[in-house]
Amino acid sequence: MGPGNRNLDLEWLEDFIALAESGNFSRAAEVRAIAQPAFSRHIRGLEDWVGTDLFDRSAHPAALTVAGQRFLPLLEGVLADLEAARIKARAAKDQEESTLRFAATHALSMTFFPRWLAGVESRLHIGALQTMSDSFRSCEFLMFQRKVQFVICHGHKQVACKLDEQEYPRLLLGSDVLLPVSVPHPDGTMGKALHAIGNKPQVPMLAYSQDSGLGLIMRSLLRPGMPRSERNTSESDLHEVFTAHHAVLLKTMALEGRGVAWLPHSLIESELANGSLVGAGPQTWNIPVEIRMYRQRAGMSEKAEALWELAKVQALA
Repeated sequence: MGPGNRNLDLEWLEDFIALAESGNFSRAAEVRAIAQPAFSRHIRGLEDWVGTDLFDRSAHPAALTVAGQRFLPLLEGVLADLEAARIKARAAKDQEESTLRFAATHALSMTFFPRWLAGVESRLHIGALQTMSDSFRSCEFLMFQRKVQFVICHGHKQVACKLDEQEYPRLLLGSDVLLPVSVPHPDGTMGKALHAIGNKPQVPMLAYSQDSGLGLIMRSLLRPGMPRSERNTSESDLHEVFTAHHAVLLKTMALEGRGVAWLPHSLIESELANGSLVGAGPQTWNIPVEIRMYRQRAGMSEKAEALWELAKVQALA
């Protein structure tokens, strides 16, 4: 086996520098807290790895050969780089552990989450924070891959998601309601919707995609057999004309008069107030939903655990 194929023990490198500094095998071995025979074997092992003598043992004190003189500054540079890499890696780990990482569904990241976070920050120093806003399915994947500590999303007590199936702990942070809304009718009648459920054979519906958590709720609850004491309309009266992951995009399409969309009340408060969107059906079409926070099942950083405990107190209050 040639020199380049021999195994290298990093301890030998420190031994080499100690001997280069002292020129004495006994003294260097003492500095390195190694028995001298073992120390000598380390130096010889390093020389075998390099493929040439690094010390002139006939000189007193032991002196570096020409090869050793060339090797020393390069080795010191390598060891310095290794130490810097170690320090940076540990710093990155410490930074990651101290950073709170949230995934929030798109609508809640724009409405509920900033307000909720402000309330938490008034009682707990948050420090570094990373927030990812995406579809519910993407938020779930981030949790499964341990890329986030918390997921904030909508949920419904009758609809289980994968986080529920895999028993991720959750808290109830608040409530919301999905309202069927449309632009107002052009005849100017107060509160009258252009696309009113039950007024046409088929009402154009702006729907959520399968990656959407609200879509999961809608597909589970908006179906024949759902209690509708105040209306005779069935799901077949709704005709899907547009599909999207995000409630914000459905809101935009609703404002353009494209159809009825079930939107979180928290997302359309101002539009309901100024009349640019109006209710498109009786209250029995409203779907109450929860605002939830899920967490990792395993232990988290001290700061993340502190935030969870604070959120538990607020959730119970």
